[in-house]
Amino acid sequence: MLHSYNLIYEKAYKIEEAPLLFASLHIHTEVPPMPSTPLIELHELTKNYGTKTAVDRVSLSVSGGEVFGFLGPNGAGKTTTIKMMVGLLQPTSGTARVAGYDVQQQPLLAKAASGYVPDTPNLYAKLSARELMRFVGDLYSMSPDQTGRRMDELLRLFSLEEASDDPLDSYSHGMQQKTSLAAALMHDPKVLVLDEPTVGLDPKSARLIKDLLQQLADRGSAVFLSTHILEIAERMCDRIGIINRGRLIAVGTMEELRAMGTGETSLEDIFLSLTGGAEAAAIAEVLK
Repeated sequence: MLHSYNLIYEKAYKIEEAPLLFASLHIHTEVPPMPSTPLIELHELTKNYGTKTAVDRVSLSVSGGEVFGFLGPNGAGKTTTIKMMVGLLQPTSGTARVAGYDVQQQPLLAKAASGYVPDTPNLYAKLSARELMRFVGDLYSMSPDQTGRRMDELLRLFSLEEASDDPLDSYSHGMQQKTSLAAALMHDPKVLVLDEPTVGLDPKSARLIKDLLQQLADRGSAVFLSTHILEIAERMCDRIGIINRGRLIAVGTMEELRAMGTGETSLEDIFLSLTGGAEAAAIAEVLK
């Protein structure tokens, strides 16, 4: 969240008033759709660690209004790709652009247009949720009135009001995850990047987040999420990218991914076929 509070988020931006999120946050359902333009563009993105290539020339784009799922086995390069996309890692070569801004050449503008939720919440343990969200509002140069209104509505949306003045280290993992997402949404980003957003959440909270991400996309934002829960990706993502051993091996809608396979219909079967997991799945079936 907040790129590990990287303080290059200086007060360089004035966040404009924007329609607030979700139905309970007074969203106007008649908001017109934004043009389908790329808000995330990765071109030949590569990351080497010595002689090991963690991410190998990954190129993809995600348009406004799209929920994009990023899948891959453990160690495939998902989190490394995401960290380069949000400016936490410098690529060995290639470029990442967010909302039209080069993440390496224009980091402040790129980060002002995006929100990031990591797989493990990285929060200031002794702050309360309210203190954290005021800090976030200050980072983005939001007015005190806008910060207060936004904070109250997000705390209510994520059912964090009662604990909002308690220190964050007293929160459960699920509460910390929701706080991390609430803080990432404070400035109404054009691009939202999430790494395993539903890990540790109860079914009600996971459903809330899935609905919220869909509404963000409906309003024209680009949502980029990685997940190991293939059912989530299959149900909510407009397109899916699959990375394996650092290389992007497939990108497309479910219909397009089915056409790449050998007759598989479920995302799980397609994923196992493309990543070489079919043999392991067959062994597991025999051992049942």
